[in-house]
Amino acid sequence: MHKGDFMGLPATEKTITMTGIEIFRIKDGKIVELWGEANLLGLMQQLRNFPSPGNQG
Repeated sequence: MHKGDFMGLPATEKTITMTGIEIFRIKDGKIVELWGEANLLGLMQQLRNFPSPGNQG
C-alpha cells in the first residue's frame, strides 16, 4: 500500500503491485553477480503519475 511519499508523490493509500526480475550467477555455491530490473513505469502508472499506453486522456 502506498502510505508515504515516494519519488515526490504524496501517499495515495492505494494497494500497488511491483513486478521485476532478478538474475543471479552462482559460482562454487556463492552468488558472484546479480542483475535486477524493476517495472517502475508500471508502478508510476498505478500511482497515476503516467498514462497507460493507449489511454492518453
